[in-house]
Amino acid sequence: MEFDLNGENLNSLRISPFDEEEDEIQNNDTEDDISDEEEEQIPMTLGFVDKAKNKWSLLRQYFPSKAGGSPAWLDPVNLPLGRSYLCDFCGDPLQFLLQIYAPLPEEWTFHRSLFVFMCPSMACLLRDQHEQWKRHPEKLSRSVKVFRCQLPRENSFYSSEAPNEDGTEQPLTAGATLCNWCGTWKGDKICSSCRRVHYCSGKHQVSHWRSSGLSHKVSCRQLETSTKSAELVAASNSLWPEYEITNEDECELDTDMSTDNDTARSLIPRTCVDGSNAKLLKDLKGDDDKRSWAFFQERISLAPGQILRYSSDAKAKPLWPVSSGRPLRPDIPKCNYCGGTRGFEFQVLPQLLYYFHVKDNEDSLDWATIAVYTCDVSCRGNEAYKEEFAWVQLASQSTSQKVSNS
Repeated sequence: MEFDLNGENLNSLRISPFDEEEDEIQNNDTEDDISDEEEEQIPMTLGFVDKAKNKWSLLRQYFPSKAGGSPAWLDPVNLPLGRSYLCDFCGDPLQFLLQIYAPLPEEWTFHRSLFVFMCPSMACLLRDQHEQWKRHPEKLSRSVKVFRCQLPRENSFYSSEAPNEDGTEQPLTAGATLCNWCGTWKGDKICSSCRRVHYCSGKHQVSHWRSSGLSHKVSCRQLETSTKSAELVAASNSLWPEYEITNEDECELDTDMSTDNDTARSLIPRTCVDGSNAKLLKDLKGDDDKRSWAFFQERISLAPGQILRYSSDAKAKPLWPVSSGRPLRPDIPKCNYCGGTRGFEFQVLPQLLYYFHVKDNEDSLDWATIAVYTCDVSCRGNEAYKEEFAWVQLASQSTSQKVSNS
């Protein structure tokens, strides 16, 4: 997603959708019903993935929005602390999903990026579903985590001027040593033999040792005596493919755009066209899930290839594929750092799994949408990376069967 470095973007107008007083929330703690959602139809900024024309554009000094591969850490030194980089269920390091560059006009948010990570295990995501419904727990266990990082214009990592758009821009300082397997997390563990290769966890060390084609077992002895640098970061072939995220305003899209893109058209089944979705919405008053799905299709069909929906509008809400499994307002926890409220900022759509070539079977990772809620004031604090909140809605098999039979 491309935003200018002066912070003049849609974020500058973002206001929390949860600005009611606490007593009002308690009296009316449900999301607005589907009919209200249909009437508003707040235009969103849509994110699309594409192969980067220039690989250098995805480097951290160019403040990229990207999906897959390894993250371009905004603060390259002070990465997330403790065990926050692990799945809270299986204990494995989380895999990088995407990041968006979304600065705000305040001095301390001149640079601002949001990072989404998740465990690739569907079993962990199913366990995650039980956890996210817990209100005010001492500690939530999650398999999907979001981190917010922000920097002032004057900082020790980047020039205060906009980067040169020719690939020559260099950061002011080096970053932390990263895991040579995933290229994502700090490589605090080191190979005891060659003393040259670093890992974030024992599992990634074992994976690197046993991998076919990229095995560290083969190269370890060579590195002991070699003056060359260690293997390139991100040796793993299990990372999701890397893409650049570009954006377009939903209201500016040609309504016929989707008919010109066969690949995009295959992502979302378009069973209803030429206004028949509107008729279907009227006919499904008694079935909220089918009605939600019809409305979801109607909005998505304008640009079926979208993988992300972003809005700064105070009235904007996630576009829920199904009615069931949506959060109530008290289900969105307050900011862990300032105690303030969190508001909806963006959502990730399941179309991303298509571009990641995730297999379509019952054990594969899948979701209906991931809605991300962030601190309304994007608060400051001691931690470079502050954990925000993601609400994951899973698709209901029964709902899919009902819609396919309608």
